[in-house]
Amino acid sequence: MNFTTKVPIAKSDNPINYDSKIISLGSCFADNIGMKFEYFKFQITTNPFGIIFNPVSIENLVSRAVIKQKFTEEDIFFHNDLWHCYQVHSELSHSDKTIFLDRLNQILSDFHIQIFKSTHFQITYGTSWVYRNKSSNSIVANCHKVPQSQFDKEILSVETIEKSIQNTIDLIRKVNPNCHFIYTVSPVRHIKDGFVENQRSKAHLITAVHKIVNYQLSIINYFPSYEIMMDELRDYRFYAEDMLHPSKTAIDYIWKRFSENYISEENFATMEEVCSIQKGLTHRPFNSNTASHQKFLNTLKNKIVKLQEKFPHFKF
Repeated sequence: MNFTTKVPIAKSDNPINYDSKIISLGSCFADNIGMKFEYFKFQITTNPFGIIFNPVSIENLVSRAVIKQKFTEEDIFFHNDLWHCYQVHSELSHSDKTIFLDRLNQILSDFHIQIFKSTHFQITYGTSWVYRNKSSNSIVANCHKVPQSQFDKEILSVETIEKSIQNTIDLIRKVNPNCHFIYTVSPVRHIKDGFVENQRSKAHLITAVHKIVNYQLSIINYFPSYEIMMDELRDYRFYAEDMLHPSKTAIDYIWKRFSENYISEENFATMEEVCSIQKGLTHRPFNSNTASHQKFLNTLKNKIVKLQEKFPHFKF
């Protein structure tokens, strides 16, 4: 007897391997997936401008990177002792104006190169709800704790999201026509918007993404992380303490479903070797001076050297 419903996932015709160059953009779930790729030593860049939740803000950053539109003093502002930019996450904010601008433009330059070289874009949308700055009439990626009175809150329509997704794809493929895309909707619950509002938000995202995916199947896959959380993991024990984010167990399970469908099976054995090494590196012995532990370290070192000969980009 089955006690859960398993979400069907079609295997990718363009699977990821250790030669792939991946960019993961979007919500905190994009970070979760990115950390899994990093753990298994894939070549990945994750959220260079920090966590971004909505499709329009992701499109804006991709556009800026593709056309190499540098950040200027007009793009930043000073608030609560730090310099901020409405297009990027607060983790990049800085107390020094010059350092902040230089850092933003260096990330932009690196991101421009990464877009050209990437083989796969993994994009995770978190919400359709956005905040529009009243003074500039533009959607922001992050409010940086500026008083809410300076923003209007609105929900993006399905049509607006669909257009934004298509613009993002067109921008990337204009400079990198061989790139493939994996889209997903974050399983994180944005309950601060409201229970009904969160469901409306996810519904807009899912509808818009599928409108794009359905007629571009050769270059786009939809990974149902939201649906897996809602159906396969339909239980609060799969949530973290805040009851909003997936727990570690849930993330591990969703990653397993992702990897078995979007990563080349030829790489599974290498992934197991990497996992074995990673576990070995975190091992803490009771006595590090014993002969058995020194033998263990030597064996571990030999495993690393052997893998690095085959995959020079591996760094442990």
